[in-house]
Amino acid sequence: MAKIHPTAIISKNALIEEDDSIEIGPYAIIEENVAIRKGCKIGPNVHIHGYTDIGRGCKIFTGAVIGSTTQDLKYRGGKTYLKIGEENTIREFVTINTGTAEGDTTSIGNNNLIMAYVHIAHNCTIGNNVVMANASTLAGYVIVDDFAIIGGLVGIHQFCRIGSYSIIGGCSKITKDIIPFVVADGHPAIPYGINKIGLKRRNFSSEKIAHIEDIYKVLFRSGLNVSEAMKELENMQRTEEIAYLIDFIKSSKRGIAR
Repeated sequence: MAKIHPTAIISKNALIEEDDSIEIGPYAIIEENVAIRKGCKIGPNVHIHGYTDIGRGCKIFTGAVIGSTTQDLKYRGGKTYLKIGEENTIREFVTINTGTAEGDTTSIGNNNLIMAYVHIAHNCTIGNNVVMANASTLAGYVIVDDFAIIGGLVGIHQFCRIGSYSIIGGCSKITKDIIPFVVADGHPAIPYGINKIGLKRRNFSSEKIAHIEDIYKVLFRSGLNVSEAMKELENMQRTEEIAYLIDFIKSSKRGIAR
């Protein structure tokens, strides 16, 4: 059986898997329609509500509010969802909202570190192995791809996308998409080069890093506009990195930061 503190309040309609690896701390509130899987540790004063599904091995620290109703003024009621994957660490006083329209979902993948005071708004999609530092904030419909790192106090505008293996400096303001593999910073943030240290830590070969640098030069150092640079990329050998970047740029809703 789960280890549940006697002061915790848990709805009889919540799904708590029957496993002694689950811990629910003092004064936690688990409302109906919540599902909590094996290995989860729910800290003191955590409030989980809405149609929220939390995967195995997640750790949620003191005072987090998970699955609360969207703050979007377009919300008109109905069932909206939050899906959290496995082995995520969600630190103190994080807030995560469900989607806006009937059936909408906010989605978080696996193995993410979400530090204290982070806010993740409605309809956001976060991949795997993402780090969000203290008090970073996602507006609605933001997408964060795998292995991205978002610095503390960063604000990200709605509908923006953050590419894989990118890193954003603390206190930056994101108003356009940040392409994969880069270091970005500023007000508004722009890329300043590729994330060499991060790529090396993720076991990218020196050849692959050099290839990514060549792509970066086409996009940002060639004097070409985005349309012209895209034609150049499409004429290059179709590697995994080029294919990802072409798709990333073509699917951009707000344009890429340059």
